[in-house]
Amino acid sequence: MRNIELLAPAARQVDAAGLRELDADELARYVADPAHPWWRREPCVRALAGRVPEGRVAELIARVQDPDDTSDVRIALLDLLGTRAELLPWLRHEDRRGDDGFGMREAFLAARGRLGDRSALPELATLAASEWPRQQAVGKAGLYALARRYGNEAILADLGDERPEDRAARLRLQDEELNVFALADPDRSVAFLAQSLLTDEHRLRAYLNEAPTTEAKLWAAYALYHLTEDAAEARAIYDRLGRPRVEVAGLDEELRGVIVHEYAGGCKERSDPRWRVEMLCTEPPGRPDQDEQLGRAVAALTAAGFEPASPVSAGNHHQQGEGTYHAIACRGSLVHISTLGRFATSYDADPTARQALEAAGFRWIDDETGAIKVTDLCVYYFGGRVPLTVDTLLFYWQD
Repeated sequence: MRNIELLAPAARQVDAAGLRELDADELARYVADPAHPWWRREPCVRALAGRVPEGRVAELIARVQDPDDTSDVRIALLDLLGTRAELLPWLRHEDRRGDDGFGMREAFLAARGRLGDRSALPELATLAASEWPRQQAVGKAGLYALARRYGNEAILADLGDERPEDRAARLRLQDEELNVFALADPDRSVAFLAQSLLTDEHRLRAYLNEAPTTEAKLWAAYALYHLTEDAAEARAIYDRLGRPRVEVAGLDEELRGVIVHEYAGGCKERSDPRWRVEMLCTEPPGRPDQDEQLGRAVAALTAAGFEPASPVSAGNHHQQGEGTYHAIACRGSLVHISTLGRFATSYDADPTARQALEAAGFRWIDDETGAIKVTDLCVYYFGGRVPLTVDTLLFYWQD
């Protein structure tokens, strides 16, 4: 056991190659003893890949089945032993639904997929459609494992088409030529997936003439641009369609341009494709020189008697993460200066701060303007993927 301790002296300090050179039975015995630290046992499991001692399988399976053991070790063991048929009845048992250790549900489903359990297909399809990359990866791996074992056609026959996640799973398995029709799917996450999977630019151009909705045409235009990077063609299609866009009451062109070009390129799957294509086909507004802008803000606040502190970025202000504004402390309050344009705001500053900044060329974002919700532009924000307000977008911070 001393060799293992020397090769893994502390968490995240592991000589993986050294562990792979150790005797497999020694590693398996170490893993099977829950008294040892989980952070040593987990890399020992990885070091057993392809050489599990048959005489230790039962002990290792017992560790998988112990809900009081650490999830990291159990998940690693499921990856190692996940093709052992004797695990399947236990994996399928309803008791697994109460075993809620971190990541265990996904690990159980992945193992069921590797073992050919077709009854896991609906849950694997749901995972594959997750907005969280880790869950999505597990779902796709299980889905593809079933398809390799039984063939795409058999799994397609098992999938329904009422749930969006089932339709998304179908896109991953069926002939690409059929996926173009999913650009008209009523669920935008399915349409988004469809456009991301298409690779035939000629088929996309043909579909533009037959697509049943404007959204479907926009998805086709968006997919076509990402294949060809032909901005002129994208603009011609956009003009032909009448330059459709999502109208938001109260959102003027200055605010709209800044928000479109900051967020539409990375917006989430359920966003209206009008935002994405508008970004491709319109000129981005110029970004301010941040040093000049911040210097002007500090000078204006100083002249007004506010004794401002030095500006700090949103990330430094929160001591983590990053954002799209700088904070300036002024007599017990904070003024925010956006990095996206000439925008300033505060939730508690003296009203004369607004006057000073407006006189210096800034645009003050008041409560009414800041509260405008930018419809159908879904942006990641603290785990959510929904439309946000103007003030959140202009003065954004994410940890």
